[in-house]
Amino acid sequence: MGLLRHRHEAHRQFRMQQKLIAIGDDYWIEDDGGHRVYKVNGKAARVRETFKLEDEHGHTIAKIQEKKLSVRDKIKIDLDGGSATVKKAIVGIRDRFEIDVEDGHDMKAHGNIVDHEYKIERRGDTVAEISKRWFRVRDTYGVEVYDENATVLLLSITVAIDALANDLL
Repeated sequence: MGLLRHRHEAHRQFRMQQKLIAIGDDYWIEDDGGHRVYKVNGKAARVRETFKLEDEHGHTIAKIQEKKLSVRDKIKIDLDGGSATVKKAIVGIRDRFEIDVEDGHDMKAHGNIVDHEYKIERRGDTVAEISKRWFRVRDTYGVEVYDENATVLLLSITVAIDALANDLL
């Protein structure tokens, strides 16, 4: 049986800002109770952009950055215990992303990326759903995480996709 697929059965929901930060800006990711749980720290480098996902105590738990010597269509995510690379799919550039997960099952994101209405899937199962429809606040969207063990990775993937889709890199 696949992972849970319905909103009311989701493990956790997070609220993110739609317009991902101008270069160098920071913002908080809140849980469904309105608590600040992760901070996206936007560090502008000269040649490439780097974001850090930090816990509420300021400890870096993921580093999200454009790959060195790469065309601006890939972002590498470094986590404690592994890494992943998010890249635009060759077909339907604005509607699909491929996520290569080191030592794990690869994922893909598809749907209306620009409007923040898409899913992240692993082996045919939805592991996260991204949507604006859960919030009435402008420039806000939600991330439903169906695999709690992959929460940090899935939120990092969402930040990377947002950066790639908005050509911030």
